[in-house]
Amino acid sequence: MEPLMVIAFDSTQQALRAEMLLEYADIEIDIRPTPKEITAGCALSIEFDSSELERVKNIIAAEKVEIRGIYNQIEGKYISVDMPEM
Repeated sequence: MEPLMVIAFDSTQQALRAEMLLEYADIEIDIRPTPKEITAGCALSIEFDSSELERVKNIIAAEKVEIRGIYNQIEGKYISVDMPEM
């Protein structure tokens, strides 16, 4: 199993929109509480397999989903992943 990544949001509306778009693209995701180590305006985050990172980034950019960031958990710390400019 690939490591899991987390998308954090500033609004619940954007989290739900991203959930719909990613599920429509057949990307396996889980909705989870935003980890306390990540400061975000929304309590919901989306967790996904790191093997899907490029697809997730492309969908978020193409659909202009507003996110706080995508994070990879490394040694118990959440590290931000660079996103392409929108």
